Amino acid sequence: MTFSVDPAEPKRDDRDAADGNGWRRDDGLVGDVRKPLGMVVAGSLTEGMEVRLDAATSIENIKVGTFVNIQGRDMQFFGVLTDVSLNSTDPSLRLTPPDVSNKFIFDVVSGTTAYGTITVEPMLTLSNDPLEAMDGPKPSKTIPPHFSLVSTASEDDIQKIFGTEDDGHFYIGNPLDMDAKLCLNIEEFVKRSNGVFGKSGTGKTFLTRLLLIGILQSGAASNLVFDMHGEYGWKGTSEGTGGGSREVKGLKQLFSSKVAVFSLDDESSRRRGLTPDYVVRIGYDEIEPEDIQVLRESLNLSEVAADAAYSLDRKWGKAWLSNFLAYPGGEEFGELARELNVNDRALSTLKNRLSRLQRFDFIDEAGGHNSVNQILQYLNRGMHVILEFGRYGNHLEAYMLVANLITRRIYARYVELKERAMGDPSQEPRPLVITIEEAHKFLSPSIANQTIFGSIAREMRKYNVTLLIVDQRPSGIDEEVMSQLGTKIACLLDNDRDTDAVLTGVSGSRKLRAVLARLESKQQALVFGHALPMPVVIKTREYGSAESYRELGFKDEAELTAQVEQDIEDLFGPGS
Repeated sequence: MTFSVDPAEPKRDDRDAADGNGWRRDDGLVGDVRKPLGMVVAGSLTEGMEVRLDAATSIENIKVGTFVNIQGRDMQFFGVLTDVSLNSTDPSLRLTPPDVSNKFIFDVVSGTTAYGTITVEPMLTLSNDPLEAMDGPKPSKTIPPHFSLVSTASEDDIQKIFGTEDDGHFYIGNPLDMDAKLCLNIEEFVKRSNGVFGKSGTGKTFLTRLLLIGILQSGAASNLVFDMHGEYGWKGTSEGTGGGSREVKGLKQLFSSKVAVFSLDDESSRRRGLTPDYVVRIGYDEIEPEDIQVLRESLNLSEVAADAAYSLDRKWGKAWLSNFLAYPGGEEFGELARELNVNDRALSTLKNRLSRLQRFDFIDEAGGHNSVNQILQYLNRGMHVILEFGRYGNHLEAYMLVANLITRRIYARYVELKERAMGDPSQEPRPLVITIEEAHKFLSPSIANQTIFGSIAREMRKYNVTLLIVDQRPSGIDEEVMSQLGTKIACLLDNDRDTDAVLTGVSGSRKLRAVLARLESKQQALVFGHALPMPVVIKTREYGSAESYRELGFKDEAELTAQVEQDIEDLFGPGS
């Protein structure tokens, strides 16, 4: 049995058909029906509202992170349940608890002398006046009065606040203990750089895959994904609740006409059943000193050694790397160091570290490759490009080198197109979202100001390019970059510093910290930021079953054949 309240005027008179707070009974929790929790008894805007639970409400069923509705006199308040506690009217109960083995005594004490309370952080308000409510929810700048009725939110509340599934809103999951679809505003999502965070095994890749599909289906932007471990292109893996894993379809299988897979490792792609659309090759002449800067930490280079690449570039131009790696040792090398005015030990270290690049088969001395232009051509056609690294995904320096090199050139092209568009709107580049994993390696405080990714994160789509960063160590990312992220999706984190980093600059972060710390280890996330009106905890939607693929628009061969036959019949008549 469930309960509901009229959103405009709670009914308190029908006591024989209602609980003590006047909630009407209904059969089934559907539509605008809400499950009652209790009433407001104290609180403030800064500390949240203290709610005394009804005697009929089991405190054991209350979960931190639940989306809550508070019915005030003139408006509805929406918030997040941030704390649960036990209280009593008699302080002596702590020292001399009653004999609760006697059921009569237990029933008398429970809910009267001893009771439960919850804390709710009010975040949005919606006027009960239909005309004023048309303006939508507003940030909460006041609080509900004493004795306001508190309930779990209904499906109708979810739709009012977060919108319904359509071309601009993508269904990413369900609020806690609800079947309602919670949607992300994809059009707002792509306007800023965003982040997906969580410790290993919490479902970051799973969520990222859903976000990429949402962007693809909406048409709001193109995706360029640097797929470190082959999880997004042809197929990926999904961890089951029992700890095992199973294969799931990647974006190429689901949307073959809209997705192109590029590969650094052709052999690996073919072993996985995929013929890549293009095999990426990089020449030594394409690698610039800026690309070496981003490798400074992974190659364990000093600042002096990394900066020496600029001196080499001034001496030899585009041939600096191939000439440097082929340069003889001994006295000649010492002369080179003196000529460049660089410490010979630092220069020697640079050469030793850069020689590691020679083991990567996708780098060669031939030059003249067209990989970046090929990516741009696909993106300009509205395609989504996923670059698989194959066996090189296990080499962080390979991943960082390629991601930085390609992104710098694509970004330069977008800057050029954007400047042209000032005089010719037809030159406006299609919005682009670049997805990178291990983001803290690109955006650490020591190098964030020197990498292209740091520039993109701070510019907030100035040139139609934003980032989707995926990381399990957000505390390693520069604070300024974290503060510029528009929307954050945080799965469970196992480090206090990481939790603090994710909540940097967020209103009510102290209370949300408790919510984030109590997420389940899989398929739960705290979502907040620019693309949502308020923070909310979700259980991520199903992905990996045949039904979930159909919901995303995928049709297998039999369904496609049947569709073609039906189209022919509709066009030419039965028997055609």
